[in-house]
Amino acid sequence: MGVRLGWVNRSFGQHLSTIAHRAPGLRSSRGVAQSDRAARHGGWLVAWRAAYGYGVRPARDFFRPLAVGAPEPVREIPFPPSRMIHFFPAANEKMRSKVPDIAPTVDILLANLEDGVPADQKEAARAGLVEVANAVDFGDTQFWTRVNSLDSPWGLDDLTAAVLEAGEALDVIMIPKVEGPEDIHYVDRLLAQLEAKAGLTEPLLVHAILETARGVANVEEICAASPRMQGLSLGPADLAANRRMKTTRVGGGHPGYLVRADPQADAEGNTDIEAPRATYQQDLWHYTIARMVDACVTNGILPFYGPFGDIKDTVACEDQFRNAYLLGCVGAWSLHPVQIGIAKKVFSPDPADVAHAQRVIDAMGDGTGALMLDGKMEDDASVKQCRVVVELAHALSERDPELAASYGF
Repeated sequence: MGVRLGWVNRSFGQHLSTIAHRAPGLRSSRGVAQSDRAARHGGWLVAWRAAYGYGVRPARDFFRPLAVGAPEPVREIPFPPSRMIHFFPAANEKMRSKVPDIAPTVDILLANLEDGVPADQKEAARAGLVEVANAVDFGDTQFWTRVNSLDSPWGLDDLTAAVLEAGEALDVIMIPKVEGPEDIHYVDRLLAQLEAKAGLTEPLLVHAILETARGVANVEEICAASPRMQGLSLGPADLAANRRMKTTRVGGGHPGYLVRADPQADAEGNTDIEAPRATYQQDLWHYTIARMVDACVTNGILPFYGPFGDIKDTVACEDQFRNAYLLGCVGAWSLHPVQIGIAKKVFSPDPADVAHAQRVIDAMGDGTGALMLDGKMEDDASVKQCRVVVELAHALSERDPELAASYGF
């Protein structure tokens, strides 16, 4: 039995080695050598890992440019105010003319080339991106673009134009429908080549949208795929369709997704299941947002909630944004000017919360031990929580004098 298993191990390892040799784009020469060694030692699992899963590049190579002349990757993702990513249709001349006035009012302004842009306007949208990038002074506002998906007829041209013709103004490129790390690897190498050609001195960052079940299943690998990864957004509409969820809403809850209180018993112990009972609507996106936040934080990048489609229901929009904020998201998309103020309000800590957090930090001294404050126990973990709130408040206040005044800074 042992001899037969050894033969299987060696044969499978040799098979993997052959695949690696025949698909040089799949693995580096280092990976091929590793799979060869593993095959010779009879370890098929080791061979599999060497050829497909582990040790693609040494750790020291991770922060080396992927093209000669490209800028070095960033070591840490910057975190300027990012409470809202405000979309504007780059193909629409009227909306482009409003960009200079909108830019100072938002943290991130995004030129949209993808969903919402008709097929016959894709080239106009791309030209609009270039026009805005070269004509507008964005000041402290981040300027992003969302390109078309990598499998579309427009994705490659979008990326090329974004870097070669708008790269000096852009901060981040948003990639839709990312399903695995291979999508990020492709974009990473292509951007490096284009950056070198354009002579850019700062690397463009990449933001991925989770819009498929496969993307959610691979979310940890996507976050770790490149030092360019800036963050992730939840794309609830496409994800709902891909999962075959029975909702036509773009984000938010659903009245059918609920829990119901148990029926009450009368004096004789009888229950009437038809009698009125309290119901509580649940959050369709709780699991996905929480998993996305964990993956982002683990890899030092930023999680965002995506779109809320019911523009007129500003109350429900605020609720959805707040759910995402409490779970750890740093911002959300705004699809209409009315949502800018909502995102600003929700993703800025409440002044009362900031004041309380500062009291806890002051009372705890060096941040160790435990004490009672207003009848509540505060300890080391409490201080960590409070520092998250206070540090965010200080960062936002640097750009927003009115907010700074509300915090008493």
